[in-house]
Amino acid sequence: MKKFFYFSALVCTAIAFTACSSSKESAYRKAYEKAKAQEQQQYAQPVQQPQQEYQAPVQPQAPVTPMVQQPVQQTTTVMDNTPVRRENVNVVSGSGLKAYSVVVGSFGVRANADGLQNTLRNAGYDAQIAYNSDRNMYRVIATTHDDRSSAVSTKESLKATYPDAWLLMK
Repeated sequence: MKKFFYFSALVCTAIAFTACSSSKESAYRKAYEKAKAQEQQQYAQPVQQPQQEYQAPVQPQAPVTPMVQQPVQQTTTVMDNTPVRRENVNVVSGSGLKAYSVVVGSFGVRANADGLQNTLRNAGYDAQIAYNSDRNMYRVIATTHDDRSSAVSTKESLKATYPDAWLLMK
C-alpha cells in the first residue's frame, strides 16, 4: 500500500510541474506578441506632412460670348498616405543620403547587408548601407531622393521584388 501511495504522489507532483511550466511559457508568448504588435504599430504611424495643393492648369479659351460662363479654377488637395519612419542613421557604405530613402532590407549582421547591397548594385541601383546605432541594425537603401513623391514611386516599383520596402526620412 505504501508503494501505491508514493507512486500516486510522484505522478501528481509530475503533473503539477508540467502544468506550471506550460502556463509560464504561454504567458511569455503573450507578452512577446503584445510587445511586437506595439512595435509594429509605432512604425506604422505616418509622419505628418504638410498638405500639398495642386492647382489645375488653366487652358486659354476662345473669346466668350455673353451667355457662356467662365470656367472656375479649382484647387484640389493631394494626400500621400505612405508612412515614413524617422531614424538617426550613419552611412557606412555609399555616397550619402538625401532627405528620403527607400529601405529594402534590415540586418543585424553587416555581412548580410553587404550581400543585399551587391545584389542591388548588380541590378543597377546605387545601393547604400546605413547603420542605426539605437537599434543595432544595418539598413540597406536601394535609392535616395530629395522629394517624397519620387521616393514613393520608387518604393512602389520595388514592391514586387521587395514587398517589405519602406521609406526612411533622414
